Amino acid sequence: LLPLHIFEPRYREMLADCLAGDRRLAVVLLRPGWEAEYTGRPAVYSVAGAGEIIASERLPDGRSNILLKGLGRIMIEGEVPSPKPYRIARASWLDEVYPFGGEDALASQVDHLRRLCGDLLGALPEPVPALLEILTQRDSPGVCVDRVSSLVVPEPGERQRLLELNDVQQRIAEVIAVLEALVGRITQGSLRARARWN
Repeated sequence: LLPLHIFEPRYREMLADCLAGDRRLAVVLLRPGWEAEYTGRPAVYSVAGAGEIIASERLPDGRSNILLKGLGRIMIEGEVPSPKPYRIARASWLDEVYPFGGEDALASQVDHLRRLCGDLLGALPEPVPALLEILTQRDSPGVCVDRVSSLVVPEPGERQRLLELNDVQQRIAEVIAVLEALVGRITQGSLRARARWN
């Protein structure tokens, strides 16, 4: 679930069109150097996340807050010419690649991923509801690792690289490494703080 604040005029129009239609839109990362062309058509990455607007709140000044529920990854195949101020693209859904044995073959990796989420929750000073949900909901391995990645991988370029990995087993392995490092840093910091206090 991705909360978004819609304020630019072109995206206000896009939101109105989405809500009047199938309520779907894609969130695309701009390529480096986008700043010079932001108001035009800067280059974008070809793999993006697509979702459905499940909640929308229009504010008195015309801005909106929306909640986008991810539906999957897409490959952008080309831009569609349009008089609209926002961009429209042709795209196709990207399939997940699983090892022989399908989702069941990843059960131990997913369990490890969830255990690390529990370790992270235990190391943090306050609970994180999104992490708690990962522990209780039984998503597919691909959805589970993408949800964890969105919470623990802060750098947009690295999140984009993970988004582009079709191989679910590889995505899980890479996010496990990120989680292990994060839990280790938090735990070590906590131990150092306690040592200084004592």
